[in-house]
Amino acid sequence: MKSKIFTRLLGLFLLLLVFQAAAMEFAFIPFLAGKVLELPAGRSAFSFRNEILWSGLIAAAVALTLAVWLAGRLSARLERVIAFARRVAQGDLSARVLHPEEDVFSAPEAALNQAIERTEEKFTEIGNRRQELAAMLDSMQEAVVAITPEGLVRWSNAAMERIAGTQVRAGRPLVHAVRDPEVLACIRTALEKREAHSGRARSLAPGRIFEINAVPMASGGALAVLHDITRIEAAENTRREFIANVSHELRTPLTSIQGYVETLIEELEPGQETSREFLGIVLKNATRMNRITEDLLSLASLESPDHKLALRPMQAGALLQEGIDSLRGVAADSGVKLESVGALDVLVLADSDAMNQVFGNLIENALKYAKAGKRVRVGARLLESEVEFTVRDFGPGIASEHLDRIFERFYRVDKARSREAGGTGLGLAIVKHIVLAHGGRIWAESELGSGAAFHFTLRRAAEE
Repeated sequence: MKSKIFTRLLGLFLLLLVFQAAAMEFAFIPFLAGKVLELPAGRSAFSFRNEILWSGLIAAAVALTLAVWLAGRLSARLERVIAFARRVAQGDLSARVLHPEEDVFSAPEAALNQAIERTEEKFTEIGNRRQELAAMLDSMQEAVVAITPEGLVRWSNAAMERIAGTQVRAGRPLVHAVRDPEVLACIRTALEKREAHSGRARSLAPGRIFEINAVPMASGGALAVLHDITRIEAAENTRREFIANVSHELRTPLTSIQGYVETLIEELEPGQETSREFLGIVLKNATRMNRITEDLLSLASLESPDHKLALRPMQAGALLQEGIDSLRGVAADSGVKLESVGALDVLVLADSDAMNQVFGNLIENALKYAKAGKRVRVGARLLESEVEFTVRDFGPGIASEHLDRIFERFYRVDKARSREAGGTGLGLAIVKHIVLAHGGRIWAESELGSGAAFHFTLRRAAEE
């Protein structure tokens, strides 16, 4: 760079020197001779030419020195600008052009510095917004993934990576990470037809259902958002089953009541025994409907966010004995012996009325299936920070496939026998909600032919 500048400046000065010599030789001296001007004494035209030549050489030496100095100065300034441009091209927006002295080049260098400062500010602002957008996307519960027109992953948020695993990476084909056909079909439609498409994915993650919304992007590619609707779908299924079960449970006694009342009306003079029998059946079905209604109201109350328990420290042994005493008469009528074991003198946090309902439902349920064993055992044992209560019968037992669902509403192991016994199918569901509201746990254990045991826990109270 420096040699090029020096060569051009030197050539320019030499050209000017040759031009000066030619002008003096062929123009200026003939002009003087034509004017017939007398030269000073002792000076001839030859000496005059020599003076002119020496003055030109001196001027050339000065010009050479100036060319070297000016070439070095220009080269250094240009080298700084070139180095600055290279750093900017490599992405270093912190680069600046140094101009320690003020001269004709300072203004362009200052303009370059100002331009790169504004560019750096814009890039910083874009980077901050990009980080904010990435943080927002990662904080979303919905999974989001952007796809290029070629079907490659452009980017994805943390929720998508949790669902599909680390295989969802930028630059990797989406089909290698996601195998659900509905997800791929929605994205393919958005890419090819350039229109929004939605669907439901059931095989993307085990046991989970996702609603898919795929839309094309203006810059090309597509964007897919996956919303987990597993709970919504489960709630909807529960609602449908609940309505179907309630309708079925109420329709049976209503049909019976309607039939017997119509028979009584149609008979002109029904006998006293017939009337008493029919009215007894009507009363039995009306009582069953009333129990279903009360259990539904109780369950709705427990599930209400406004429902509050009156928790207070109570003796575990007293709580257990109170539950037994409330059903001792029913047990005696059924010919079943109620046994109490492990009465503990420790305090638990409990709502007295709610726990009476828990023990009542569990013991009553055990009495229905304990006739073969003729006894029901109710006990308690101390755990580290809890007290575990158990209601055990020695009846036919429950098959293992029913244990996970036995606390669901209207779920019955033996539907015919349960209806015959007058059960509503809501008792265990109510028990579960009450125990969970106390902060406890509940589960069932059973083997066919060996009876069933229902366990639940209550938190211990701080003893002063």
